[in-house]
Amino acid sequence: MLNTASSLATNKILAKDLEHYSKRTIQDEVFYFVLPDRFNNGDTSNDEGSKTKAISQGGFDPSNKMSFHGGDLQGLTAKLPYLEDLGITAIWLTPILRNQAVQGDITGYHGYWVLDFTEIDPHLGSNADLKSFIHQAHQKNIKVFFDIITNHTADVVKYKECHGEDGSGWSESGEACPYISLAEIAKGNTYTTIVPKENQHLKTPSWLNDPKHYHNQGDSTFEGENSLNGDFFGLDDLNTESPDVVTGMIDIYQNIISEFRPDGFRIDTVKHVNIEFWQQFIPALESHAKQQGIENFFMFGEVYSGDPKELSSFTTKGKLPSVLDFGLQSALYQTLIEQKGTDKLAELFAQDVLYKNAHELLNFTGNHDMGRFSYLLNSQKNQFNQQQTSDRLALATAITFFARGVPVIYYGDEQGFVGDGGNHDSRQDMMPSKVNSYNDDMLLLSNKTTAENNFDQQHPLYQLFSSFAQLFHQHPALKYGQQQTLYSSEKPGILALSRTFEDEKYLVIFNTANKRKKITSPLNANYQLIHASHQAPELLPANTIDQYISELGFAIYQRR
Repeated sequence: MLNTASSLATNKILAKDLEHYSKRTIQDEVFYFVLPDRFNNGDTSNDEGSKTKAISQGGFDPSNKMSFHGGDLQGLTAKLPYLEDLGITAIWLTPILRNQAVQGDITGYHGYWVLDFTEIDPHLGSNADLKSFIHQAHQKNIKVFFDIITNHTADVVKYKECHGEDGSGWSESGEACPYISLAEIAKGNTYTTIVPKENQHLKTPSWLNDPKHYHNQGDSTFEGENSLNGDFFGLDDLNTESPDVVTGMIDIYQNIISEFRPDGFRIDTVKHVNIEFWQQFIPALESHAKQQGIENFFMFGEVYSGDPKELSSFTTKGKLPSVLDFGLQSALYQTLIEQKGTDKLAELFAQDVLYKNAHELLNFTGNHDMGRFSYLLNSQKNQFNQQQTSDRLALATAITFFARGVPVIYYGDEQGFVGDGGNHDSRQDMMPSKVNSYNDDMLLLSNKTTAENNFDQQHPLYQLFSSFAQLFHQHPALKYGQQQTLYSSEKPGILALSRTFEDEKYLVIFNTANKRKKITSPLNANYQLIHASHQAPELLPANTIDQYISELGFAIYQRR
C-alpha cells in the first residue's frame, strides 16, 4: 500500500487552490481532528492557565497523560503550513471553552468540563488568539469547526447522599452515585443537591449555576433512561427537556457563532440528549448562521453507535445535517482487524438510504475515545507486525477517502502514532512528549518516538495521506459521486464501488486480503487506471486494465 502511485497533477493541490471556503460544501472537505493541548506549544506563558481565576488555573504537568501539556492556539496557528501541505481543508478542534482545570487526579485538558461558554480556556490562549487562528486559517482557505457540548457542564452540583455534607466528593474518583429513575423520583426518592458556597457562581452564563436546570439523578451507566438523564462521571447533566435550557443553549451558541464565526460545529454526546432538543436547537443555529452571512455553516453529531438505524434517526427525526459514521468505523474494524468479508462494508452501504444524505457522513478510523486504528489493529493478540499494521491503517484510511462520505484524519495518525488504547492513551503529543507511556511506543514506519518533535512531512504516512487528499481534490466524482456497490465477498478480498457524478464515472476497488486478487467486477477497456498501490508511476498502464489488485491495496479507474 505504501508504495503508492497515481496520475496526479504535477502541481500539488492545496486548500488555497480550491473554491473559497465560504462557498464550499461539507463534501469538499478533508478534516483534521486535533486536541490543541497535545499539538504544539506556541506560548509557554499560558501553560498554567488563568492568572486570575483559581478554578481554571494549574494542572500543567507534561509528564502526566491526564494533565495539561501546554499546546495552545498559537502553537496550532504556527503549524498551519504543516496541515496545509497535508491537504487539509478543515480543522476540527476539541472543546476550547474555559474549563474547570483540575478535579481529583485528572484535568480538563480535553475541554469537556466547560464552566464558561463565553471565554476560551486560558491554557489555550485568549478569545483574541482564537480569532487570530480562525483568521489565519481562513487566509489559507481552511475552515475551522468547534467541538461543542449541550449535554452537560463541569461537575459543580453535588449530592449530599454521595458526596458528603460539604460536597467534596467526585464520581470519577470513586464516589459512585447510583442513578435514581424517574419512577423513583415520582415516589419522592431524590438526591439533595448542594453547591459549595465558594462554587455557587462559577458558571457563565449565570443561569447555569442554578441546580434546577440539571437532572440531578445520579450517575449514568449509559443504558436505558439514565443514558439521557444521568451524569457522565459526575458531570452536571443539563435538563434539556426544559424550555429554559433549550433557549439558554441556543443563545449560548448563537453568541459563539456571532463572535467567532466558525464554519461549523461537531456536537458531543448527541444520543444522550432528548431528540426534541435537537429539533429546536439545529434549525435555530442554522438560521442564525445564515443571518450572520455564514451560508455553508455545517453541524455533525457524535452518536456513539455502529447501528445505521440509530445513527440515521438523528439526521431525519433529529434534524442534524450529519453524524460521525461509527457504522463505517465498525465495518472497518470487522473487515481489517477481525478479517471478516467485505460484505460487511456492502451491508453497511446498503443502509445509506436511511440517512438524510449518506454522502455527508464523516468517515473516520479511530478517535480520542476509542483509540487509534493502529492500536486497535494490535489490540488482539499482536496478530499484525508493523508493516501489516501500517498497510491496514493505510487501506482503512483510503476507504474513508474514496467511499462515500467526508474523510477525517485523527491528528498523529499521519506520523504513525499507535498508543495504548482509548481515552488518555490515544492523546499523544505531537511536540516532544515527557509521558513515559507515550514515549515507549515505536511509531509506525519511523525510528522516532513521541519524545521527539513529530511534524515530519517526509513520514511515509504523511506522504500517503497527502496523496489521498490530492486524488480527492483532483477528481470531483470522488467527493460528490453517487455510490453503488458492484461486488463484495463473504471472505477478505475485493470490494468494488462505482462513483458517478454528472458525466464522470469511476471504479474504486479495494482488496482487504493478504494476497493479490483478480478483479471480478465488470471492467473493460473503457476504463483507465489512474491510481494503484504498490506500483511505480511509469508502470501504470496507459490503455489497458490492470486485472489484479495488490494485497491490502486499492485501485481507482476512470471511464475514458
